[in-house]
Amino acid sequence: MLIYPEINPVIFSFGPLKVHWYGLMYLLGFFFAWRIALARSKSSKSPVCQNQVEDLIIYSAFGIILGGRFGYVLFYNFEEWLADPLWLFRIWEGGMSFHGGLLGVLFVIWIFSRKINKPFLALADFVAPLVPIGLGLGRLGNFMGQELWGRPTSSWMGMIFPNDPQKLTRHPSQLYEFFLEGLLLYIILITISRKPRSTGFIGGLFLTLYGSFRFFVELYRAPDVTIGFDFFGWMTRGQLLSLPMIIIGIIIILWSYSIMNQVNKSIEKGSKN
Repeated sequence: MLIYPEINPVIFSFGPLKVHWYGLMYLLGFFFAWRIALARSKSSKSPVCQNQVEDLIIYSAFGIILGGRFGYVLFYNFEEWLADPLWLFRIWEGGMSFHGGLLGVLFVIWIFSRKINKPFLALADFVAPLVPIGLGLGRLGNFMGQELWGRPTSSWMGMIFPNDPQKLTRHPSQLYEFFLEGLLLYIILITISRKPRSTGFIGGLFLTLYGSFRFFVELYRAPDVTIGFDFFGWMTRGQLLSLPMIIIGIIIILWSYSIMNQVNKSIEKGSKN
C-alpha cells in the first residue's frame, strides 16, 4: 500500500484568506499555457501572433472559470442551485467541472476567432496542446487537497487519504488523471502538432484522447456522492459526459482526413496536368 504524503491543502493563510494548492495549480496552468502559446505563436503557420497570445489566455481563463462553474452546477448539482440560486456565485465553496470549462473555452475560442478573423478549428488546433499541462496540474491540486479520490482497492497502488471519513484504501485516481490527461496527452499533442496537419486534426485528437482517458480513469475514480452511477450500475456522470467528446472528436478527425485527401488529390491532379 502506498503512503499518502503529509500535505496541508492550505499553503498559507493570512487572516481569513487561505491560499490552497488547487488555486496555485490553476495559476501555474495558465502560466505554462501562456509560455507554450508564445513558443507556438512563432511558427509562420500559427493563427495567433505573439501580441495576441496574452488576450487569448485571458479570454480562455474566463471561459474555464465561468464555464467550469456553470457546468458543475448544471451537470452535477442542478437541484442544489434551484434551492439556493446564489450558490452559483460562491465559487470559494468549491465545485468546477472540466466539461463545463471545455464548453466555456470553445465559446471564447469562437469569439476570439471572429475577433482576429481566423477559422475556428485552426484556433482550436492551436489551443489544444496548451490545455493538458493545466489539466495535469489541476489533478495534482486535487491530490494535495484530498479531493476526487478513487474507489476502494486492495491493490498495492491504494492509499488512505487522511480526510476520508471511512479511512478506506483507495486508488489515487488524481495521479492517474495527472499522468494520462496531463503528461501523456501533452506529449502526444505537442509531438504530433510539430508537423503540418490538416485543420481540425489536433483539436479532434484532443477531444478523442481526453474523452477516452477520462472514461478509463472513471473506472477507478469514486463517483460523485450526490449522483452515484448513471447507467447500467457502473457508468458515472463523468463517463457519460466524455462519450460525446469521443464521438465528436472522431468525426472531426475523419472530416480532417477527408479534407486532406481532397487537397492531396487536387495537388496530384494539378501536377499531372
